[in-house]
Amino acid sequence: MSTNQFEPLDAAYLPDPASEIPPLIDGFLTRLAELIPGFDTAAARTTGAELAARQSHRIVDEAARHNLDLVTVLVAAFRALPVDADRHTLLRRALTEPFAEQVAQGTRYALDYAEDAFATMVAISKAREEHAFGAGFTFHRAADDDRAYLLEVRRCFYHDLLLAHDAAELTPVMCAWDESWIGAIDPDRHGMTFERPTTLGLGGTHCPFSFRRS
Repeated sequence: MSTNQFEPLDAAYLPDPASEIPPLIDGFLTRLAELIPGFDTAAARTTGAELAARQSHRIVDEAARHNLDLVTVLVAAFRALPVDADRHTLLRRALTEPFAEQVAQGTRYALDYAEDAFATMVAISKAREEHAFGAGFTFHRAADDDRAYLLEVRRCFYHDLLLAHDAAELTPVMCAWDESWIGAIDPDRHGMTFERPTTLGLGGTHCPFSFRRS
């Protein structure tokens, strides 16, 4: 993600995968090489690109194009790590740590200074649904009013792609990205709550993203 993606962040935020995903991949590979000295980041990039080329039929829009690059480099890195290593933990750390504090700070900034934190968070969610996730995902809004925004992810591009690579066990690594912004929501301060009790990657039938005024 770009270094200024979440500074400042507000209801007018418009995600741009073309500028956000490449730095995320760079940060992921750089951190992985720090965690595993000698890890061949160039080889992971090459293998990831080869895997992406084989799955090019999944590019249904611009968001899918860049999400495909991210997921396939994750698969490539997983295959390249030593089998006796704690690969899931390493990948999770490498993906989330480079931008975790930035994401958390940006989310807090948005909610702290919003006239209506709930409305701002819903607007940001809707922008990400359309522009960061796109047509590779299927969303259902069980509620969308002034009191609650109950979003259900019923089809996940990440999960589908990982299934195709026999690596569905990595879906929770992708899910972990959300933890930084989730942790920045303070119900007492922001007048809203958020719950995501499960995900497709954790065995759920869908991923519930539940925003409610408190």
